[in-house]
Amino acid sequence: MDKKALFEKMVTFTTSVHQVTHELTQNAKSDSITPVQYKILEYITVSQPVTPSEISDCHHISMPNTSRELKKLSEKNLIEKISDSEDRRKQYIRLSKEGEMMMKEAFAIVESRFQSRLQHASKDDLAEIDRALDILQTKLFY
Repeated sequence: MDKKALFEKMVTFTTSVHQVTHELTQNAKSDSITPVQYKILEYITVSQPVTPSEISDCHHISMPNTSRELKKLSEKNLIEKISDSEDRRKQYIRLSKEGEMMMKEAFAIVESRFQSRLQHASKDDLAEIDRALDILQTKLFY
């Protein structure tokens, strides 16, 4: 296959992923947090524990802004900071019980919307989607 055509297809695909992600997550977050804070909590949910620099890198947020958002999330009791036992300068971030509850509620809304998009998919379609996601995860999004 022509690699340029494959690249163009990947660009179209990733654009579609962003659009669908927006549709699935729109208004799923609590009103008590900002969209940036939601994205940070979403990342922590699927990757915890994470470091502030990992959050900064993943979301293209400066370290000072990342620190400020983490402080706000900590003040809202949505995250916990844990110091590394070997290097006390290094901190890890994970969800607090309150943060876990908030993200569980948000993910329930997202899952409901996801299930709605798949409501007319056959068992074969679902198996094909599952296989495609596995392939993308191992070959492209590792």
